[in-house]
Amino acid sequence: MSRYWPFRLTGFGRCWSNWVAFLDRQEPGTTLALWRIACGLCLVGTIAAVVLAGAVPLLWLPPADGGYTQPATPWLFRQIGGVTPATVKGMVALTLIAGVLTAVGLGGRIAVLAALQGFLALMGLNSDATGGHDSVISNGLWLLVLSRSTETLSLDCRLRTGRWTSERPVPAWPRYLAIFQLVLIYWSTGLHKMSAAWTPAGGFSALYYILQQPTWQRWDMSWLAWLYPLTQLGTALTWVWEITAPLLLLALWYRATPQRPGLFRRLFNRINFRRLFVLMGVAVHVGIFVCLEVGPFSWIMLAFYICLYRPEEWRIGWR
Repeated sequence: MSRYWPFRLTGFGRCWSNWVAFLDRQEPGTTLALWRIACGLCLVGTIAAVVLAGAVPLLWLPPADGGYTQPATPWLFRQIGGVTPATVKGMVALTLIAGVLTAVGLGGRIAVLAALQGFLALMGLNSDATGGHDSVISNGLWLLVLSRSTETLSLDCRLRTGRWTSERPVPAWPRYLAIFQLVLIYWSTGLHKMSAAWTPAGGFSALYYILQQPTWQRWDMSWLAWLYPLTQLGTALTWVWEITAPLLLLALWYRATPQRPGLFRRLFNRINFRRLFVLMGVAVHVGIFVCLEVGPFSWIMLAFYICLYRPEEWRIGWR
């Protein structure tokens, strides 16, 4: 066995070196900046919707102060005296201000961290008033805390350089993690669709029945019975798209290494798999927004799509 050990060590060392080099990659901060703006706007929109609806007391205060349930007490509220009308209003104001600062890029990571902690504190008050979109927003903000997202397209950049843009490179791995998060969300969602309604055994009927749920639909959609075959096609396409989401990682790798040989690399690049994936995703989320009331889910998921494009692609597209 000892005679094979140097080869194993060499192979491990090569893999480790490649991994370190991969995580050490840097790029202009354009993509992360655009993603920061989108996440900040999603956060502000989520909190502002509650404020404008006059639902802050109902959702986040105890019954004695107008709420319908006894709220939990997240750690941040424990530090400021508990859940009271004054502390909740203060947390709402803090989160909105920090969200705006995140979007405009003032305050760097501190502003993003404040927005994240304020958002987590508010969402932790009432588990009945949260959804998967809140977790996606939180995950996005965490990655922005770890990144240098205000190097360009920000007030920080304007104050530092006198210009709105900068070519200073930033680590690319937060963008890679955002892409991985996006793929993981879709893939796990597809794997959890285990009912027969998502398969031929159930006639691909899931989408039709989802659109008939009164708690979710924006308006009466009983007329879809006349278009039932289209809902079956939508069910099948959505399920296949979700469970094959990991192929997007492969497609992005093939796109970044077009000079290498391989039949699948040429095929994926020829059909532009990323474009097909994005078009399907946009169609799905616009459809969800138009037909269903599920909060800011569509907008925060589409915000993650920004990370699928390298900074130079965004700049070429802008020009």
